[in-house]
Amino acid sequence: MAASSLQTPMSPIDLAPEPDLRPLYPTVAYIVELLSSNSGLTPDQRAELVTHSLARACVFAELTVLQYLLGDQQAQVFVDLSVRDEDGVGLVTLAIHGFGAESDRDVEREECVRLLIAQGADTNADKAGWTPLHYAALLSPPTLISYLMTHGCSPFAVTRRNLTPLDIVTAHSILPGREDVALLLEEAMRGEGWTGGKMEERRRLLEEKRKRQEKQRVVRDTVAQTLGVDSRWWRSQSDDFSDSESESGDEDADDEVYTPPADYASMLVFSPLSLPQIFESLITNFQPSFRDAQPANTLYMLARFACLTCDHTWLEDLIIGATDAIEETFFERADDVTCLVFWLRNTTIWLHLLRCDNSISEACEMLGSFELIEEVINSVFVFIIRFAERRIDQLLDGALLDYSPPTSELDSIQFESEWSFLRSFQGKKKSISSTTLRIPPPPSPGHPPASPAGSISTSTSRGFSSLRDTFSRARAGSSTTPIQAIFSDGVSQNSPTSITSFLTALHAMLTLSDVNPALTTQLWSQVMYWTSCEMFNRILTRKKYLCRSRAIQISLNLGALEEWVGQMGLPPGVQSHFNPVRDLLNWLQCLSSITDFANLVATIQTMPNMNPLQMRRAVREYKYEVNEGRMTEECVQYLTQLQKDWERHRVKLGVEALRKERDTDHDSVSSFQTDTQSISQPASSATPSIASSESSAVQRGIDMLFEKTQEKSAWEPVKPPQVLGELLDSRHMLPLVFPSDPRLLSALPGKLLFPEDKPPRTPRTPIPPPDSRSSSRASEGHRGAMPWRSRDRALRQMSAGTLKWVDGVRSASRWGRMTNPDTDVDEEELANGEEEDGGLTVVTHITPLTRKPSGRSKGRPSQGGEGELTPVDDHR
Repeated sequence: MAASSLQTPMSPIDLAPEPDLRPLYPTVAYIVELLSSNSGLTPDQRAELVTHSLARACVFAELTVLQYLLGDQQAQVFVDLSVRDEDGVGLVTLAIHGFGAESDRDVEREECVRLLIAQGADTNADKAGWTPLHYAALLSPPTLISYLMTHGCSPFAVTRRNLTPLDIVTAHSILPGREDVALLLEEAMRGEGWTGGKMEERRRLLEEKRKRQEKQRVVRDTVAQTLGVDSRWWRSQSDDFSDSESESGDEDADDEVYTPPADYASMLVFSPLSLPQIFESLITNFQPSFRDAQPANTLYMLARFACLTCDHTWLEDLIIGATDAIEETFFERADDVTCLVFWLRNTTIWLHLLRCDNSISEACEMLGSFELIEEVINSVFVFIIRFAERRIDQLLDGALLDYSPPTSELDSIQFESEWSFLRSFQGKKKSISSTTLRIPPPPSPGHPPASPAGSISTSTSRGFSSLRDTFSRARAGSSTTPIQAIFSDGVSQNSPTSITSFLTALHAMLTLSDVNPALTTQLWSQVMYWTSCEMFNRILTRKKYLCRSRAIQISLNLGALEEWVGQMGLPPGVQSHFNPVRDLLNWLQCLSSITDFANLVATIQTMPNMNPLQMRRAVREYKYEVNEGRMTEECVQYLTQLQKDWERHRVKLGVEALRKERDTDHDSVSSFQTDTQSISQPASSATPSIASSESSAVQRGIDMLFEKTQEKSAWEPVKPPQVLGELLDSRHMLPLVFPSDPRLLSALPGKLLFPEDKPPRTPRTPIPPPDSRSSSRASEGHRGAMPWRSRDRALRQMSAGTLKWVDGVRSASRWGRMTNPDTDVDEEELANGEEEDGGLTVVTHITPLTRKPSGRSKGRPSQGGEGELTPVDDHR
């Protein structure tokens, strides 16, 4: 049996390898071989091979393999275009995933997608709700996106998180390099009636915020570079001050906001002995930072404690000591504009908080505290003005008086006073011959005289023609927006742009620092008044400026400042200070063409801001160009007579002023000797009434700026005293006026406007000619009311960190020390002043109260006596 079994033949062993049904890189030849009838594969194996090869062809964009599988009769039987993987990703999406990995095969990949869709491939969403269009928006070119939208893929399809393909590309901001895709999807959706959704609105707001922050970052950096601001000034608020600009408080807040209850929650307790340390930490050593109102809030809460729980001596010591410390601080840092702006805002807010609090305002009024704080505000206000004047003084000559465009032909103009053999050493210049000017007609009393620059005859030589063209080009190019001038690189150091760049930087700093808009308006009014006086005096006293051609160029340079006033949204009254300079420049342009007595009289009547002394000096020192006409002898004699009459008038006014001053002193002394009660009665009733009416008009003008129904163009600055001599008084200070409503002291300026924020000029609006007055262009910024906002509650927000300026860092840290709720607090600790409140350990120390009068009286005795007791003393 065993032998027979051993003789049975054995079956042959098949050693051939199993076919690979999942090749990594399938080829057409390999698939054809396996799908043949001789391969011996079962139908399930053939289906597995085709499905896997189809997926691999989509992944690697093998167009030939895909075309074979979709076109061969043997393969078509096993092709399933609706197949998906475990995540629900279909063939079309699988092909789209490969875009960008191999850019050289993107064309074949796009053809694969088109072929799949043409053959009826599934374009439904996967398990996450993403359609092929969602993936295509991120990866594929716009041509394929357009093909998908026209072959069943809707741009309104949303994922499980309600995101459209447009939201995928522009969720927070447009993905880099996908701007054209976003535009294509947006236009396709709008073409089907889409008007934008929440995501689109959020995206728009985020994009606007990003652009605004970028603009403000540029402004911040440019302000810091122009004014020399330390980077520590901006602190952490430098990146988000755009959001705080949009915050606005309640203008109609109830009185409880301005007058908190008389409890210790709205006070800061202090000891008179610790006032020097408080002033040192809160004022002297306090690091100024952007929009920080801690000193104002802290001083206000200290004043509430001194006034409501102690006596007026405490309050007087606090107010006088704080104002002295603030003055000493910015006196020592007069060149630090951040310190000046910081204390201008904080002292204004401090005055606002004290005057609006009905519980302490009466006591402060009685002690004269408001006058002390107003003096400090006026001092720091003047320091900022002096800072601006010093910078403008460095640029005034080169930027406004001497500047002329590089292509200008001012150097080619010859004057009669210059010797010809000296001019030969200055280089060859073009000679000007047969310069003929038309004599302008006599102007009407209500209109300015015609400028010779606009009345040059056709026979004028090429020199003046090119000069006029140069001025026109310079005038047309001087309309650059000041903010843009800040942003531009390589600003000329000797051009009007150098001044407007500095002015814009300072104005931006005042606006971003929330300085009261009324103070900003009066500050620029004073700066422009000083600039006007300096320009007038330098032109009149320097003979090189007393000529027609130089007057034309200075007039064009002055237009840059006038345009700046309008573009910054300031009232037109600010630029009215330039009227004397304008009259002087117009006088220089037309005096040589006045040959008729009637014309002279009419011209003088149109220049009310010049007196005969100034006109006569301009005529006497005038530099005549070659072949330029001259004023007739009759007109010169008339001006000389006017000069003599004016000098007699000036002497008469001086004598009357001395007589009034002597009579006033005599009447005051005599009335004091007879009746002490008559000290308050004025010696002359006419002068005080005039002064009172003028002050009330000035006060109404400041209050009018805050009326949103009033045009800011109605505001007029305080008129400086009449000039009796030749030169203007540039040292004269216009009075600083505060709004009569103390709540308006906390008003915030309007938002800083950028060039892109202004509406573009419509085609219907005629563009003024290049040689027109700049005031017509600048008047666009003078329309409407003065922009301002109100924020009241935010000024009174304080944290426990404020205590470090009063108690010191170590003492203040006790307020933030958490206690263990399981720990028992014994009665002895509570008796020593420790209390448990809301998990915070509050430790207080009883400090003996002083009954000494104020030792610092700021020039006047203290109103407190030694025998008066404080409310705390009464309870002892």
